[in-house]
Amino acid sequence: MGDASRKALAEAEVIFGGPRHLELAGAGAKGQPWPVPFSTAPVLAMRGRRVVVLASGDPFWHGAGGSLMRDLEAGEWVSYPAPSCFALAANRLGWKLEEVLCLGLHAAPYARLLPLLARGVRVICTLRDGMAPGELAEWLVQNGQPDAQLHVMERLGGPKERMFRTTAGEWDVPPGGAPVLMAIEAMRPGLPQASGLADAHFASDGQITKRPVRALTLSALAPRAGEVLWDIGGGSGSVSVEWCLAASAARAITFEPRESRLANIRANAAAFGLDHRMSTVLGKAPDVLEGQPLPDCVFIGGGGSQALLDHLWELLPEGTRLVANGVTLETETLLMQAQATRGGHLLKAEIAEAGPLGSMRDWRRARPVMQWSVTR
Repeated sequence: MGDASRKALAEAEVIFGGPRHLELAGAGAKGQPWPVPFSTAPVLAMRGRRVVVLASGDPFWHGAGGSLMRDLEAGEWVSYPAPSCFALAANRLGWKLEEVLCLGLHAAPYARLLPLLARGVRVICTLRDGMAPGELAEWLVQNGQPDAQLHVMERLGGPKERMFRTTAGEWDVPPGGAPVLMAIEAMRPGLPQASGLADAHFASDGQITKRPVRALTLSALAPRAGEVLWDIGGGSGSVSVEWCLAASAARAITFEPRESRLANIRANAAAFGLDHRMSTVLGKAPDVLEGQPLPDCVFIGGGGSQALLDHLWELLPEGTRLVANGVTLETETLLMQAQATRGGHLLKAEIAEAGPLGSMRDWRRARPVMQWSVTR
């Protein structure tokens, strides 16, 4: 800590921080540990007093600063940052920090890495404790990166600093201490970045928007950063997953009338590290739509009806995008009438894939899919 930080500590009435921070700073009787589960409420309750918050390195990079600033005015606080753990790690490794992904996995699932890892991608992530690096190495092996180059870094910048280098598949590092980071350099291709992931990536009972149609659907949905999707008739949740993968901070609410399918939707969200951005609602639309955050876009993948379209047209704000797919003659008629009445774009996709026919091959035609897309 610099002189300004030490002066603030000396003048403080109360010092908030984790037990490790309070001990290192010699907070003594002034020290007050963060509540569990974490909350900034005790700090905010002392507004107007001389209060210090201890946070690792840069408090506005995976730190407590952002949480506090939601409730404090500009003139109520001052920050004295130090080099972050990411900066310390990049200096040890000689990595250009602007070309590295920096993630906080100390309180998040390792699956957040799944859409990000690809050959040559470098990641530095904070981890929970000394056992976590071994768990993450095992996860990397199970998810197609056994030869990922790993650097485990403990207590950087202090007298107890330790570093280890190995690969995920050859993991032999003993459990260590916190704080701990892992730097990862992936050596194998990861997930494709285009829409239309292989169906095999998703848990499903067979009710899934198949890969080619899903790619067309995502193109029509046109996801953008921070937008919310209503996925009505979610099936496996594959469209919701790819919506969230396509844009940063995009969120999806998946409505599914069959309870047996909710488990697959949740499993797929968790597998891609998206359970913080995907939620599920059991029930049939339009009955279950009331009280939900209004969306920027709606996808109807199943259960389309005139009553549902009329309800959505009355409920949705102007500018909301709507995309509906149909395979039955009745749904095709519904969508054609909707396009004639409300405009938009009508598309019919007929897809065939090669398959065996005796000792030769022929075309296996899937059911034609009609798609109506419109902006409210």
